[in-house]
Amino acid sequence: MLTSSTSKGPVATARGSVTIELLFLQPTLSFDYTHTNPHLKPHLQTRRNGNYDDRRMNRFDVLIVGAGPAGSFAAEALARGGVNVALFDGRPPGEPKACGGGVTSKALKAWPHLLDAVGRTIDELDMYSPSGKHLHLKLDEPFAVYSRIAFDTFLRERARKAGATILAEKVSARGCKRTEADANVSSAYPVDEGWIVTTQSGAEFFTSWLVGADGANSAIAKKLAGPLPPADMEVAFGYRAPLPDGGNAATVVAFLPGWVGYAWAFPRLDHVSFGIATTQDAFDHESLDKLLWDFMVSYYEAARSSEQSAGQDAGGPHAQPLQRDCRAGDPGSMRALQPVRALEPMEIWKVQQSAEGDQIRNELKKSAEAYAARIPGLAPRTWDTRRACGEGWALLGDAAGFADPVTGEGIYYALRSAELFADAYLTGTPLDYEQRWREDFGRELQRASQMRRRFYGNFWGAPFTDRMIEFARGHRGIRQVLGQLVAGDQGYTDLKRKLARSALKPL
Repeated sequence: MLTSSTSKGPVATARGSVTIELLFLQPTLSFDYTHTNPHLKPHLQTRRNGNYDDRRMNRFDVLIVGAGPAGSFAAEALARGGVNVALFDGRPPGEPKACGGGVTSKALKAWPHLLDAVGRTIDELDMYSPSGKHLHLKLDEPFAVYSRIAFDTFLRERARKAGATILAEKVSARGCKRTEADANVSSAYPVDEGWIVTTQSGAEFFTSWLVGADGANSAIAKKLAGPLPPADMEVAFGYRAPLPDGGNAATVVAFLPGWVGYAWAFPRLDHVSFGIATTQDAFDHESLDKLLWDFMVSYYEAARSSEQSAGQDAGGPHAQPLQRDCRAGDPGSMRALQPVRALEPMEIWKVQQSAEGDQIRNELKKSAEAYAARIPGLAPRTWDTRRACGEGWALLGDAAGFADPVTGEGIYYALRSAELFADAYLTGTPLDYEQRWREDFGRELQRASQMRRRFYGNFWGAPFTDRMIEFARGHRGIRQVLGQLVAGDQGYTDLKRKLARSALKPL
């Protein structure tokens, strides 16, 4: 497998054939030695019957736009099944994805090889209610936190090694044009039914199946399934900041006072990812940004207090500069990492001016790096009408709207949707993907959407999240269910029944 280091076009060997393309030369040179796999289903065979001028255009069975977790996972599965698949990666090298990077224990158990990526496992965390109540949770099953540069690189390289063609090309919706089969065209190259994809550099490709895996802002999804209204979207924004001195970086989830959503602090190998996730229709950046800065300052104050209690040097946010050269497969993979200590309780959501707080804030202003992203959070009725598949096209992950409307977590659904589509395609029934995702996790996400208003609403005169943490502090069974919910092991369809059953257990 060869991939051109230039931005003018690929130099690649495609699975099932050898194709040498020098797209920056005119005329283009092409040498095609095709040998089809007789064991593939008929729809998987790359058709080399003269329908397009191969001196000008690359042909693939499947073209995937977007090389995040969903796109790379699907490309790997399809390539392992003998499909001639290409993956467009339009993100500039080293540009981080705006994401907390959390991967649930449910995902780690489904795909254990994810543990080979560079990251950190989390087996305990601190939770805070909107009124500042604190709960320390020890999880039965750990989840993981990754740098998205390292995680995405890990999955993309697996796809490459499996035989997928990786193309460092940007693709817009305007560059994707549907073609209809027409045997009566008076040309040496009649038109096939499928898609002609033209990249921003001018390179042209043909495919029978176009797959959009280009995130929540997917231009491909808007073209194929229509745009989503603001009520179906959420917003995440935050900062990447240095680890506290001593590396005592705990994992924290704190529900917002007076807002739908929560703040988080997810420690990675070389920095802490801070952020807030909330609904787009109620988004007020100035007010929420102030809340987030107060949260960050409280985090470092607690870290300093914890270090001092342990007899070590005070821990501020200036221990190490941010690093960006993590590589999947390094010796520092999460299998070898030790868990970090818990922080002392934070004085959260309580604005208290202090010299120490001002010093921390000033240090963070110099080093913290901002990011922002949109997250799908589909309304209950949207799940009934929104399609992720049609004749010759499919959507995966965030591009399809597959994210938990309560937590915003989407990596599990990105990987699972990719797996379901690849399975459907390889069995010769790609249109069955629509039914498969609905049966597999569609009902769960719709239930989460129905629960979102109640989860962030009031219960017995106080926010439900306040009551939930208050009950969990005094009840082991409820605390266990809450830990399973955070780790991704507890779904929403039976959450009420599970909580009620747990509440009957002894305190």
